[in-house]
Amino acid sequence: MIKSMTGFGRGFEAFEDMEITVEMRSVNHRYLEVYQRVPRSCGFLEDSLKAVINEEIKRGKIDLNLKIKSKGKEDIEILPNVNLARKYFEAISEIAKELGVKREARLETIIKYPDVLEISEAEADEESLTRKVLKVVKDALSELVEMRLNEGKALKEDIEERLSMLEEMALKLDKNSTERLNLYRERLFEKMSEVLEGTSIDESRILLEAAIYADRSSVEEETTRLKSHFSQMREMLKSDEPVGRRLDFLIQEMNREANTIGSKCGGLEDTSTVVDMKAEIEKIREQVQNIE
Repeated sequence: MIKSMTGFGRGFEAFEDMEITVEMRSVNHRYLEVYQRVPRSCGFLEDSLKAVINEEIKRGKIDLNLKIKSKGKEDIEILPNVNLARKYFEAISEIAKELGVKREARLETIIKYPDVLEISEAEADEESLTRKVLKVVKDALSELVEMRLNEGKALKEDIEERLSMLEEMALKLDKNSTERLNLYRERLFEKMSEVLEGTSIDESRILLEAAIYADRSSVEEETTRLKSHFSQMREMLKSDEPVGRRLDFLIQEMNREANTIGSKCGGLEDTSTVVDMKAEIEKIREQVQNIE
């Protein structure tokens, strides 16, 4: 099933001792990159979070935001270091006395000095917290993947519709190329008949001229390769594996064939068809850029 690389997922659960909220956003990216915003005390979770994401997502830029709200007893304490604060006060007073300046050591100033206030965080039960967080992360990830699947379905339908249009264009160009060759052969025969009236015509020479013209103007080889690319793309769109990079390569090949056809076609109708073809290929390329 084709997946888009764009999506959003949210998970929330209230446990006895805490509430956990996880939000995940993804956008297109050449590779898989995971950016995490987690509480400072939960740094040990980062590897586990990446591993869970890697199981479901292969490409895209993922932003994960984890919020944990404790219930009941606070898990953070701010402890004053009174002895250190006193030393700062005495030092400031001594400096003021020695310099002969009147300056009072204000409390608001002293508490800003290093280590006057110490932040103490209760040690988390890592095993229990990991289990709870991963449960919520998987809920958010499931919602994210579901959105990516839904958008992937829409991308697939759009690309298949454009492929059908491209197939019709390729068929039209191929038909016009054959008609041009037949018309050229007929006109060449008529012209030589007029010039060489009453003289036998060397049909091998006509065939040779027609062959040279066909080599220069026929697009059968290019349209055949295009049809093969269209078929391969349809098969890839049925795959359950990430195919974005392979689709991107096919787009490049399709563009190459369209450019070659454009250099061979001189008629206004065919030139217009090639322009339309390249426009549709570009639209598919834009869609493919968002496929995992």
